[in-house]
Amino acid sequence: MYSKMQAFLQSEINSLHEQKLYKHERIIESVQGSEIIVGGKKVLNFCANNYLGLSSHPDLIQAAHDMIDKRGYGLSSVRFICGTQDDHKLLEKKVSEFLGAEDTILFCSAFDANGAVFEPLFGAEDAIITDSLNHASIIDGIRLSKAKRWIFNHGDMSNTEQTDSTTGKSLKGLEKCLIEAQSQRFRVIVTDGVFSMDGDIAKLDKICALAEKYDALVMVDECHASGFMGKTGRGTHEHFNVMDKIDIITTTFGKALGGASGGCVSGRKEIIEWLRNKARPYLFSNTLAPAVVGGTLKCLEILSESTHLRDKLMENTNHFRTRMTEAGFDIVKGVHPIAPVMFSKFENSAELAVKFADRILEEGVYVIAFSFPVVPKQQDRIRVQLSAGHSTEQVDACIDAFIKVGKELKVI
Repeated sequence: MYSKMQAFLQSEINSLHEQKLYKHERIIESVQGSEIIVGGKKVLNFCANNYLGLSSHPDLIQAAHDMIDKRGYGLSSVRFICGTQDDHKLLEKKVSEFLGAEDTILFCSAFDANGAVFEPLFGAEDAIITDSLNHASIIDGIRLSKAKRWIFNHGDMSNTEQTDSTTGKSLKGLEKCLIEAQSQRFRVIVTDGVFSMDGDIAKLDKICALAEKYDALVMVDECHASGFMGKTGRGTHEHFNVMDKIDIITTTFGKALGGASGGCVSGRKEIIEWLRNKARPYLFSNTLAPAVVGGTLKCLEILSESTHLRDKLMENTNHFRTRMTEAGFDIVKGVHPIAPVMFSKFENSAELAVKFADRILEEGVYVIAFSFPVVPKQQDRIRVQLSAGHSTEQVDACIDAFIKVGKELKVI
């Protein structure tokens, strides 16, 4: 039987290669940092989610070592059997304090966290209202629930409905969806805090205002925000001053908060208590490894003491965005350290983006091109990501390389 599947898969893989959509993995031969070794060559890394430069921070490494010595390598159990240590409970407490939540539940990944939320909380009589560009983990999590679903046009808060001339699909604003969902028992608005491909920030102030008007819960995925968005880095809910209005937060320890693995759901205490008893990825997955717990605890300690990493990140972000825009690159506007360099105005945008990324690697800058289906067709880009770990000189070196290759390939 496999011969038939093998032929099918090989044909599809060949098609990906022909369309320049095959995802090649470049091998890193060093620790994660602002500089990495790829193919035996030291290059500047501008495509990691290492926003605060903590992935290889010596204090986090030491904390992970110390926790292994103190609590072992692994628990060989799920949480409710014999997989809960005192340090797991301490981490849940510290995360709750940092995010301004009542309680927190840990998961092995943020993907699992988003996969755990919807099925236990929302049934056939409820409504899930989700942004059209929400992360794949949210989409997959929603699929597990029997709740009725509404999708609102990305960032559209209005009480309107339009038809997409390209796809023929209905495009509804958030308020329109909320009005239509009024007969449902519970309503929850679900959004990324920061959308990973564009770096744009959800309009949480307006979302929360509509949630209050139409009696809905608010859930935010903060994976690209926790640790640096807002004046003290608590997230987009701090950025918009709505920390007390968010019911459910999911986030990761695999990006700004240390860069290892693991995630969590934080929020109202009854919601968290229910998930401890009903969330399948929590009940049937091994508990978070002690080393990750130790490193994440140290990360939260560092971030609670000072905002200097968050401030350096924002300084680097503003510097990069300003110089790149002045140079003539098409940068998606915003303030986030995700700064997409767009190629959409070029006819061969996908091929050009890949060629640009390959060429700039030769200049010592590691970035990745993104094309369909990761982003919509003709929205090809190189997603540059700034870090507090980058020096000003490294940021300038990246910009100079972009300008050199941009002129060579007639992008600017």
